[in-house]
Amino acid sequence: MTSEVIHIIDQLCREKGIDRDVLIDALKSAVEAAVRKKLPDLETLQSHFNEETGEVEILTERTVVSRVSDPETQITKKQAQKLYPDAENGDVVLVKRELEDLGRIAAQLAKQVILQKVREAEIEILYNEFIDKKDDLINGIVQRFEHGDIIVDLGKAEGILPRREQVFRESFNRGDRVRAYVLDVRKTAKNTLVILSRTHVGLIKRLFELEVPEISEGMVEIMGIVREPNGRTKIAVRTNDRDIDAVGACVGMRGLRVQSIVQELRGEKIDIVEFSEDPEIFIRNALSPAKISRILMNKDEKQMTIIVADDQMSLAIGKKGQNVRLAAKLVKWKIDIKGESEAGGLLEAPSLFQTSTSSKEDFFEILKNTKGFGEKIVSILFNDNIVSFDEVVKRGTAGMQELPGIGPKKAESLVEFAEEQIAKRPKATEPAPSAPPAVVNKAEEDDNLVYTSPSLKKPSLESGFLDSLAEAAETLEEKDETATVSAPEETAAEEAVPVPAEEETVSANNNEEEEEEQELGLEALAGVPPSIIDALADNGFQTVAELSVTSVEELTVIEGIDEDTAQAIITQAKLLMEKYENV
Repeated sequence: MTSEVIHIIDQLCREKGIDRDVLIDALKSAVEAAVRKKLPDLETLQSHFNEETGEVEILTERTVVSRVSDPETQITKKQAQKLYPDAENGDVVLVKRELEDLGRIAAQLAKQVILQKVREAEIEILYNEFIDKKDDLINGIVQRFEHGDIIVDLGKAEGILPRREQVFRESFNRGDRVRAYVLDVRKTAKNTLVILSRTHVGLIKRLFELEVPEISEGMVEIMGIVREPNGRTKIAVRTNDRDIDAVGACVGMRGLRVQSIVQELRGEKIDIVEFSEDPEIFIRNALSPAKISRILMNKDEKQMTIIVADDQMSLAIGKKGQNVRLAAKLVKWKIDIKGESEAGGLLEAPSLFQTSTSSKEDFFEILKNTKGFGEKIVSILFNDNIVSFDEVVKRGTAGMQELPGIGPKKAESLVEFAEEQIAKRPKATEPAPSAPPAVVNKAEEDDNLVYTSPSLKKPSLESGFLDSLAEAAETLEEKDETATVSAPEETAAEEAVPVPAEEETVSANNNEEEEEEQELGLEALAGVPPSIIDALADNGFQTVAELSVTSVEELTVIEGIDEDTAQAIITQAKLLMEKYENV
């Protein structure tokens, strides 16, 4: 080897971005492997890279003796002392071995070792580069399609957008630009794998951070996001700066900021509400634009019975229960929606359960009309986002004194007045036997939505595939406007936080409530065992629509599904979709 090797190493470092020491170690390992291939009897072998000559020197152990009987393992004392002056008989020393022609096979082995080390170094470099982009947005170009997955060219690496992370009804062609959320980065033996997502709530969060400077600068904080991809998203925001309107900042002038996000999501509706720790204020905003007549709360079970005007029922529930379903996920409360005619005596009752606070409007109205307070105090409290007597008592006299314009005496009288108002509230009473609040039956929970209508309950798993086809299809024809929604546990996929609410909810699509449809999930299949549902989900099937257009051959490759089962599933899916499209 000559100094040309050094030149090649330096060139590889520049072109591949690989550390020089990594390449030198690869070269040493390659030569060691070639020598061991040629001389398998060598027990101990070390290598050293000579920076001046560019050669890899091989050192082997030899024993110092008076008379050499085996040149491969022994060296005379005289020769050893030329290298190690203190060497004595019996010592073991390292001696450079002159390399002869290693042969074609050994040379090929050396080449393979070098290439493998270089490949491993490249994978490590790519992994370190893309792991920093995890939980962030990335742009790429659609390269090809593999078994329903989309392979995206990210420049130095390839990303994969799995079928389960694709939004139903979104379609891409080869060469299309796509922006996605980096869900995970993994190292494999051959490359670095970047897992992308278009359904994760992190995509919404990052898009708002890009479009809204107040969020990226920390002046406006995102408190929670819930989403049904290709349908609707609800996002809760708040700010500690009294000069900033959190909702208005996200919407932008004439809605330009939120509209650009809607375009990226291909028309998905976005509702923006302001954060409040008061669940009563929050739920009013979360269900907006529906007007709520009354809220009855059970704090112990985190359950709300919400009464709305009869003409507001469909608006509160939303298309196929979407509005109330998302609201329940956001607040993590069980929600039962009732019309005024259905609620009956509940409206006349003092209270079904003790409510958390007076409404925001009542709070300010009472203060404004009370001698000693007036509009000045109302303005101070409003600017500091104090909207209930409970919050006044919670802050106490010391906390109220910290507000500009409120002295010690005024703070003390404010707290005393708030305590009096809380004491005047009606006590909790037992619900009337004739009209109890709806209680969620855990056995009937289907994902996050539990309907009181028996026609929409999850189908029994005891029924057979073919026998349940007609029943499953007929289920979709029935409609019920009373819905009870059970809030789910928080997951990695949904960053739901108890989210606030103001009276204004902004819909990015001009409140066109009825345009978007929500696809049927796999749970709509009647008589399908949970094990098969899980197997379908593991293989990328998320909706009935996907099953309705698949083939028997594609399903039979899944463990536990034979031809008859596959045919039954596809037939039922087609019937469900036919009925679903006509609803």
